[in-house]
Amino acid sequence: MTTTRKIRLAALLSVMGPGIIAGLSDDDPAGITTYSQLGAKFGYQMLWVLVLSTLALVIFQDLGARIGVVTRQGLIGLVRQKYGARSGTLSASALIIANFGTLTAEFAGIAVAGELFGISRFITVPAGALVVSALVLRGSFANVEKVFFALSAIFISYIVAGFMANPDWGQAARGVFVPSMPFTQDAIYLATATLGTTLAPWGLAFIQSYAVDKRLTRDDLKLLRIDVWTGSLLTGIIGFFVVITCAATLNKQGITDITDASQAAQALEPLAGSLAKALFAIGLVGAALLAASILPLSTAYSVGDLTGQPAALDDGPKEAPLFYATFGVMTVLASGLILIPGLPLIKVLVFTQILNAILLLPLLLFMFGISKDERLMGEYASSTRMRVVYGAIISLVATCVLALLWFGINA
Repeated sequence: MTTTRKIRLAALLSVMGPGIIAGLSDDDPAGITTYSQLGAKFGYQMLWVLVLSTLALVIFQDLGARIGVVTRQGLIGLVRQKYGARSGTLSASALIIANFGTLTAEFAGIAVAGELFGISRFITVPAGALVVSALVLRGSFANVEKVFFALSAIFISYIVAGFMANPDWGQAARGVFVPSMPFTQDAIYLATATLGTTLAPWGLAFIQSYAVDKRLTRDDLKLLRIDVWTGSLLTGIIGFFVVITCAATLNKQGITDITDASQAAQALEPLAGSLAKALFAIGLVGAALLAASILPLSTAYSVGDLTGQPAALDDGPKEAPLFYATFGVMTVLASGLILIPGLPLIKVLVFTQILNAILLLPLLLFMFGISKDERLMGEYASSTRMRVVYGAIISLVATCVLALLWFGINA
């Protein structure tokens, strides 16, 4: 390898982080559950929905990272600056509520994954909370990022499980390139959920603040784009293998009623072997721990931006008390909630999914408005062509949300 290539590789490695971490965090237990349902209920038929969702993720994650680098501000702070305090407060409040509900789902994922190995949630959930708290609250930015990368590597287990399931690659290719979908409530719900869980609102807020925290500059934008595209495409690839795993085993055997990822893991054992079940469960643990670290971090960034007290991971608790207090409170409350006997977790998850879907629209609109603001973005303001692309994605999300609400009202 020449010296020039070594320098380029070193530069790329120094920039990598926001895109890969933010992208793969979307493959959390809620996402894995959605992809499992998509494969179990519809087989390979709706893989094209995942492809469109991944493309939307690439485009808006790229925009979020660029806005963060150019403006040196987080999303909520920019919303407050451009659209006023009321818009900033409403956006931050909705984001906090949605993040809390999703964080609860992450700890639920840790609980059910532990139970697959015969370990009580009263052990795994507090242990998970301690691990993510120790990681983020006591580590430097560089060390925290290394652990995030290590957790991201666990997702390879889903790729291995996918090959072990012996899928029909021809049917999978057809599902990717030939769009088709039954016009039923279940299909509309899963299509919307796939779009919402892939293009998650908290991920958009996180990548922008994380790019700022990493202190990236405009000179890093070309390399950052490689990072963003890599992370977003890996997200879609992981989702693809989850779908085909469940399509090749569960759907093929007529098992279509899967309500969470742990059920999918259990159902895989008699069809693809105990190793496939273990790989699926290990991936679920890694996904839950990664997302459980990112969600309160995303919330802490947003609260800091809203209050005019932005903070970074390299700041200590004395320098950024609100930042660390927000992270700690979110983690303690969400993990504690999972330990309450008889808590209707399904209702909590449904509520947060609906809120996430609704919240996604205004966030995308805010990002669209910021992207074309030459006062904020200067020469990096979006082009006419990209505005058309952003508008098309926003219209698609709006159509899915309206269809979901229509089915909900008329159910």
